[in-house]
Amino acid sequence: MFVKICGITNEDDALLAVAMGADAVGFIFAPSKRQIAPQQAYDITRRLPPEVLTVGVFRNELPARVIEQAHKAGVKAVQLHGRETPAQTIEVGQQMRWVIKAFAAGDERLPHALDYGTDLVLVDAPNPGSGKVFDWSLATDAPDASRLILAGGLTPDNVAAAVDEVQPWGVDVASGVESAPGRKDALAVKRFVENARSAASTPYLGDEDLPYDWDAE
Repeated sequence: MFVKICGITNEDDALLAVAMGADAVGFIFAPSKRQIAPQQAYDITRRLPPEVLTVGVFRNELPARVIEQAHKAGVKAVQLHGRETPAQTIEVGQQMRWVIKAFAAGDERLPHALDYGTDLVLVDAPNPGSGKVFDWSLATDAPDASRLILAGGLTPDNVAAAVDEVQPWGVDVASGVESAPGRKDALAVKRFVENARSAASTPYLGDEDLPYDWDAE
């Protein structure tokens, strides 16, 4: 089970997420209560272990701007969380090795997500960033061939049920493990990672296309 802790705003929380077993940490560059500047993110990403996937989250930015800020922040992946077109997403993918394309639950584009040139597909609540749970059955609209990442209202208390119902490739959380916007709660992060992994039908052993070779352990 691939686990991403998003909305990181400081080095302590990034290191906490890594210590608790997260595979990826996300930095929000789009307008948000958890927004962070690329230079601030770089000061954090350069201190993280190389096996951690660092992700910059963007919304409705031009591809050139996404690539520029991603390089400035030192992130290895980008998550496009707006109305980006397939052509724009593919253009970003020509410069960034890993691209996550996010869709709101119920989005008519979701069944055609593979047209965006990436199989990393994230399904979020209809109001992204709200922290509200949605009808998880809507995530099944994603193509079967995609690596589905489930987000939206997940918490340590409900992530096991979500994983059991949806059987996603990964899960993503921000507000569900916070003590305040942009500040992570250590116990909540620990419980989230543990509960997500314990509910997975098979252990997650990593992927050769992602930075870290879990099979090497």
